[in-house]
Amino acid sequence: MKNVKEIEIEIKGKEWEKDLDKAFKKKLPELKVPGFRKGSIPKEVYLKKAGIESLFMDASDIAIEDAYKKALDKDVNPVVQPSVEIVSVSKDSVKFKFTIITRPEIKLGAYTKLGIKKEEIKVSKKEIDEEIEKLRDNMAEILNKENGAVEKGNIAIIDFDGVVDGKKLDGGSGKDYSLEIGSNTFIPGFEDELVGMSIGDTKKINLKFPEDYVENLKGKDVTFTVTIKGIKERVVPALGKDFYEDLAIDGVDSKESLEEYIKSELSEKKNDEVENKYVDELLHKATDNMEVEINNEIIDEEVHHMIHQYEDELKYQGASLQQYLAMTKTKMEDLENMMKPQAIARIKTRFLLEEIVDKENIKASAAEIKEEVKNNAAKYGMKDEEFLDAMGGNDAIAYDIKMKKAVEIIKEA
Repeated sequence: MKNVKEIEIEIKGKEWEKDLDKAFKKKLPELKVPGFRKGSIPKEVYLKKAGIESLFMDASDIAIEDAYKKALDKDVNPVVQPSVEIVSVSKDSVKFKFTIITRPEIKLGAYTKLGIKKEEIKVSKKEIDEEIEKLRDNMAEILNKENGAVEKGNIAIIDFDGVVDGKKLDGGSGKDYSLEIGSNTFIPGFEDELVGMSIGDTKKINLKFPEDYVENLKGKDVTFTVTIKGIKERVVPALGKDFYEDLAIDGVDSKESLEEYIKSELSEKKNDEVENKYVDELLHKATDNMEVEINNEIIDEEVHHMIHQYEDELKYQGASLQQYLAMTKTKMEDLENMMKPQAIARIKTRFLLEEIVDKENIKASAAEIKEEVKNNAAKYGMKDEEFLDAMGGNDAIAYDIKMKKAVEIIKEA
């Protein structure tokens, strides 16, 4: 492929002599030769005993960094970590061959006036009412039900004992167990049988285990003896002064103001969702219009980057990648293959935007960078310098600004 460049760099003369000397000094603390204290062996003595060839590997490792810098001086900009091999090595020099993959040639197609319309945002009265009910439900109190019987939605405090084949069911007993009626926590029919029972009532419930239950119990008859010890109910607050005060939302003190607040929140949420979908559709179409051949190495590096991101997410949740693979019975190779389509889409989007930045000569001014840092630092409760360091400096911020400007160009109708 045209974007794969092989560059040979030779390190020789005094430069190579210095690397060989560094390699010797690296080995020196561990060298043992009779007649000399450990770490004080003259280089000439060592070379007579082990030969200069014994220094070649360490010296080559030392020389690679300088050789790579010289390779980059050849006006190349790698997009993935280059591969390197040693072509030759001797007492006089070492020669490396770097295989460097640069950004592939990109032929932009149409990237503006793509004919994609943004959805209109509407918030219905039903959606507002549903959000109000969620708020009320979230603020419900759990209170003892002194009178009356168990109803759907109540929490029954029960003692229960299960018997199968005339024997006590292993793990089928409990005392003062809180069971929400309608949660389907127990086998089918159990919770329904509790409806109508009152505190102090005891009842025998005859049921069958489902056919898809555990092997030793599926389809078997079971008898539960259940006693109601207590009943609790969720009391949902009514709309009123106390409810609005408990919400503690600025400006909300009536049903009308609550509806306006919820409408505004839903509109903002929907606007973000619609905007993200709109931009995704534009980028998808613009990348489809673009011509680019992507090296496997670029795809592999993006996949590995995505896997590391996913690994970090799992760690945040208290799990590991190995646990995920074991739990899902997935091989690492399968996970990599699953991520490839998304990796390719991400690479294409990145190349598309970078090419638009170049073609449109998009810049990020010092003032724009400063403003971006200031706004985001405030958003995350950080100092400007802290945010700048966390994001990788001015160049990284400038890159993001230019990418956003490229997206705005794509959005031109």
